[in-house]
Amino acid sequence: MFTEESVSFSCEINVSSGWEYLWYRDGTPLAESSNKYSISSVGKTNTGSYTCQAKRGRTQVFLSDSSQTMHLEIEEKKPKPLMTQQPDDHKVYTGESVSFKCSLEISSGWSYSWYKDGVLLTNNNASFSIHNATSLNNGIYKCMARRDKTMFNTEHSDGRSLHISEIPVPLLKRGSQWLDVFPSESVKFSCGMEIRSDWTYTWYRNGQVINVDDAVSFGTDGTTLSIREASASHRGQYSCSGTYKTRLVKSIHSSVLTLDVYDTKPSIKLMQNPDYKLMHTGDSVSFTCHINISSGWEYLWYKDGTELAVFGISHNISSVVTTNTGSYTCKAKRGEKNVFHTDQTQAISLNVQERPRAAVVLLTDWSEVFSTDSLVLKCVVQESQDAWNYTWFKEGQPVNMLLSEKHTVTPQNNPEQSTYSCRGIRTGRPSYSKDSSSFATKNLLLKRRVLLSISGCLFFGIIAVFIGCIVLRVIRKQAYDDEKPEEATLFLTMAQLKDRGDAPSPLVDYITDESLNAPSKEVDENGTICSESTPLPITPQEDQAVTTESLDTTENNSGLISFKQ
Repeated sequence: MFTEESVSFSCEINVSSGWEYLWYRDGTPLAESSNKYSISSVGKTNTGSYTCQAKRGRTQVFLSDSSQTMHLEIEEKKPKPLMTQQPDDHKVYTGESVSFKCSLEISSGWSYSWYKDGVLLTNNNASFSIHNATSLNNGIYKCMARRDKTMFNTEHSDGRSLHISEIPVPLLKRGSQWLDVFPSESVKFSCGMEIRSDWTYTWYRNGQVINVDDAVSFGTDGTTLSIREASASHRGQYSCSGTYKTRLVKSIHSSVLTLDVYDTKPSIKLMQNPDYKLMHTGDSVSFTCHINISSGWEYLWYKDGTELAVFGISHNISSVVTTNTGSYTCKAKRGEKNVFHTDQTQAISLNVQERPRAAVVLLTDWSEVFSTDSLVLKCVVQESQDAWNYTWFKEGQPVNMLLSEKHTVTPQNNPEQSTYSCRGIRTGRPSYSKDSSSFATKNLLLKRRVLLSISGCLFFGIIAVFIGCIVLRVIRKQAYDDEKPEEATLFLTMAQLKDRGDAPSPLVDYITDESLNAPSKEVDENGTICSESTPLPITPQEDQAVTTESLDTTENNSGLISFKQ
C-alpha cells in the first residue's frame, strides 16, 4: 500500500459466540479487541506482518489458534504507470489503427483514466485504441491508475505524442537525361520518399505491375528500375507506389513519366558552309553535324578516319591550309556508362590549294632614268590565266585609285618614298590572291640618284681630263721650244744635201755600211738573232722606192722633211 491509503483487517471465527479478538503486528499486541482493525491513513510505521486470535471466558480463558499472517508493505512514493503505444512510432499515417496500454506492476486492484492534452477521456480500461486515425487524433496522451476502494490515485504516466500524417506520395525521377530513346539505349528511373527510407516500391507501366525480365531489373527495395536495352515494347507511362515495410500502409501512385522509344537509330547529316569542294589557303570553312531529334548529344569529328580533337556541333577552320585537305565525317553519342552512338555521316571531301600570289613588276627601264623621275609599277598574278583586277597598297594601306594593274609613283604622290604591294581580286574563285611582296621605291630612287651622280662625275671627269691635257700640252710645248737648237743648223734641206758632197746620209749609211762598230744582237719575234752587221734583205724595188722617195721630197715649213709613201 501507499501512504495515506486506508486499510482494514477483520478477524472472523464462525463457531459459537462470545469471542474477543487479539491483534498483533510482528508479534506485538495492538490495542484493538473487536474483530476489525482499521488504519485510516497508513504510514511507513504501519509496515509489518499482521495476525489475530480469538478468546472467551474470564476465569478459564480459551484461545484459538493464530490466524494466517498478512504482510502489509507501505510505499512512501506514489507509483507512475507505464504507457506503451502500438505501433511504437510518433508518426502514424492516416487510416492506421493506434492502441495505447497503461500498466502498473505494483499491487493490484487498479482502474485507469485516460487523458488527451489534459482532457479526461471516457475510457476506464487498461488499453485505449484509435481506429482509422486522422489528423483529429493528433495530441499528447497520458494515463493514471486509481484504487476504487481507497480512492488512491497514482501519478500520471509519461505522455506520448501522436502525430497523424498523410501517407506520402513517392517521387518518381528519371535517371537518364532524356525520355525519348533509341533501340539499344539504356533507361533508368528512381522512386523514393522524401523523408523516410522504410519503404519498398512497386513499379507500373500503363497501370500494370512490371515484373523482372531479361531487360528490366530493380534496385534494392525497388528504389530503381533499369532497362538495359530499350525496345518498342518498353514504351509507355511509368509510375510507382510505396509500401511501408513494418505496417500495412500503402501509398498512392506517383506521377507518371512517359518513355518514348524510337523504332530506328537517328539519321545524322554533315553540312559544309560555304559549300565549295575546292578551297584556297586563307579561306574559312565551317562543318556542322546536324541531328534534329532528341537531345543530350556529344559530337565526334573525323578526318580521313582519324578522330579530331574537336568538340561541339560545329568544326570551324578560320584559315585553311593545304594540310586541311581530306575527307570529313562526324557522328553523335550520348550517355555515360552505356554510351549510345549514331552511325557516321556521309563524307565531305575538302580540297585545299595554294592561293595564287601577286607580284609587283617594275616597268620603268634603267635607260629611262635620265629622261623621267617617275616609276611605273605593274601587278601580275603568277601562275594564273584568269582575268584579275588589282588593289594597290601603300605602306599596307589601300591606295584610292581605279582597279588598274599599273601604278605610277612620282615624287609628288610619293614624297616619302614608301613601300608598295598589290593584290589581285576577281568575281570568281579564288576571289583574291595573296598579297605581293613589298616593293621599296626608295631603293630604286636611290639607285637612280647614285647612277645619275656617277654619270655626272664621269662626264665632268672626262671634261676635266680633256682640258687638263690641252693645258699640259700648251705648257710643255712652250718649254720645248725654248730649249731646242736652231733648225737651220740642226737639219739640212734636200737641196743643201745635194750641193754638198760630204753631206752624210744616215739612212744610207745605216743600210749599206757593214763596218759599223758594236753590233747589237737582238732576238726577233720568230727567234732569229739580228744585229747591226746583219745585212737587210733589201730588194732592188725597195732601193728604187727609197730613191724615189728621196726625189719626191719637198721642203716643208721650218725645214722639216716629210716623206710621202
